[in-house]
Amino acid sequence: MATKRRFWTTVATAVGLVLTVIAPARADNPIVQHIYTADPAPLVHNGRVYLYTGHDEDNSTWFTMKEWRVWSSADMVNWTDHGSPMSLATFSWAKQDAWAGQAIERNGKFYWYVPVVTKASGRPAIGVGVSDSPTGPFRDAIGRPLVENGEIDPTVMIDDDGQAYLYWGNPNLSYVRLNTDMISYSGGINRIPLTTAGFGTRTGDPNRPTLYEEGPWVYKRNGLYYNVFAAKCCSEFIGYSTSPGPTGPWTYRGTVMPTQGSSFTNHPGVIDFKGSSYFFYHNGALPGGGGFTRSVAVEKFSYNADGTIPTINMSTAGPPAADTLNPYVRQEAETIGWGSGIETEPSSEGGMNVGFINNGDYIKVKNVAFGAGATTFTTRVASTTAGSSVEVRSDGPNGPVAGRCSVPNTGGWQSWTSVTCPVNGLTGTRDLYLRFSGGNGYLLNANWWQFGRAS
Repeated sequence: MATKRRFWTTVATAVGLVLTVIAPARADNPIVQHIYTADPAPLVHNGRVYLYTGHDEDNSTWFTMKEWRVWSSADMVNWTDHGSPMSLATFSWAKQDAWAGQAIERNGKFYWYVPVVTKASGRPAIGVGVSDSPTGPFRDAIGRPLVENGEIDPTVMIDDDGQAYLYWGNPNLSYVRLNTDMISYSGGINRIPLTTAGFGTRTGDPNRPTLYEEGPWVYKRNGLYYNVFAAKCCSEFIGYSTSPGPTGPWTYRGTVMPTQGSSFTNHPGVIDFKGSSYFFYHNGALPGGGGFTRSVAVEKFSYNADGTIPTINMSTAGPPAADTLNPYVRQEAETIGWGSGIETEPSSEGGMNVGFINNGDYIKVKNVAFGAGATTFTTRVASTTAGSSVEVRSDGPNGPVAGRCSVPNTGGWQSWTSVTCPVNGLTGTRDLYLRFSGGNGYLLNANWWQFGRAS
């Protein structure tokens, strides 16, 4: 741990400084700033959006990916880091490449379909992890590949009649009809015809006559089936097709997101949540970002009256908040609207904690409903040094100080104690900033926080 902390001192500080310069405090895209994320797969469950992503390793010069990550949000602007509940090590038969997958819930269990390269064949296959919780941990559901034809990028859908479909493929597009156990299928592998009428016309590549490339995202809305996909490598844009049935015939409808950003790949994810529609994608917008170091972002959109999808452009603003955040219940420190300089790690008290904190680093939490006003602030902290503090601010990382909690030396980075300090001036609904101050080196870890108010 000490070695890791020394290594990250420079990295975290540098990233924090760059983010402060290139990403104003008002920006909320990309939605995760402390690691690179890719291939978003959102799932709505019990009033939250659970976001399943890949993880591009730092300084990658290829799609170097060893684990998957999970995040969640109740408001589309503050995202809780749930860490990595599934990795290549989950699948004893997997060799490499923790690439783009999707999770779905059925009968109280969560099934996460992912492509990996197998040890046995050296080719991509689709595995399935299963968990009793949307945040894991996930285990290998069957101990072997679910299906294998050397292709990638699974997407999964359960139709209104209960029939589940798993689609995947690059360069082809295939599907199977999953059984109700979600870990087996009937009828064999079926190939969807990639016609220009169904998936648009590509020019300049006789081996790929249609625009379809990879990363399909299939779902049903108002009786219409949508297949949103990465189109025309490289660089990719996002196109889509629609169909009256889950297996076709498909009709190409046009562009969802033009070629934009500094990643030559893209990957769609589409949901409806709290009365609005959202489009997830990735780009290379973070410092050091690019085609192999990507970051997930999201935009709010509205379908046209005829069900078609409008053109959606990348933004740094992100969507407006879909709800307020309640500061008077315990909130995880790793619930973040924007983080500058911080990292996260597994906590000895369960879940994750924020760590690798240097002087001047901060966390922004958006749209916090303080109401008549908060009077106290409590946070769970750990540290090996004295003299640091958590500054409670509003309106910006250098905004008015509402309170300041001193953090003692607790005797270890995972030796936790709670500290409380008075606060004032926090009323109404506003953005909260927790700014960390102290000397040189790492200052403290933070696990959770909660405000109190006059009774």
